[in-house]
Amino acid sequence: MAANKTGYRATAKWLIASPSKVRPVADLIRTRPYAEAVAILENTPNKGAKLIKKVVDSAAANALDRNRKLDESMLYVREIRIDEGPRMRRVWFRARGRADMLIKRMCHISCVIDEIGKSEA
Repeated sequence: MAANKTGYRATAKWLIASPSKVRPVADLIRTRPYAEAVAILENTPNKGAKLIKKVVDSAAANALDRNRKLDESMLYVREIRIDEGPRMRRVWFRARGRADMLIKRMCHISCVIDEIGKSEA
C-alpha cells in the first residue's frame, strides 16, 4: 500500500465473485477521475461495483494520507485489474442420488490511483 513511481495502490484478494462478472464494471471506470469513478460505482447495481468501490476508496485514502498536498480532484484511476483467484469446489446434490460440482469463483482486485497531469518518468 505504499507510494511508488506508478502511483498509489490498493488490493483486495480472495473475493467471492466471478472475475468475468466484475471486469465489465472495472471497464466503466478505467482512466476516469476519482470523483467520477466513485459516482459511477455508487449508481451501478452490480455486486462487483461494491467490491471495486472499496478498493478504489482504499487506494485514494492511501494517496491522500501519503501526500498531504493532494486533493480528491487531482486523482484518477490509472489502472484497475481483475485477476482470477482460486476456485472453491463444492458438491451439489441432485436428484436420483447424483451429484454435480458447484464451482465458486474468486477474484483479486488491484487498483492504482495517480495524480492528474503527473509527468511519466
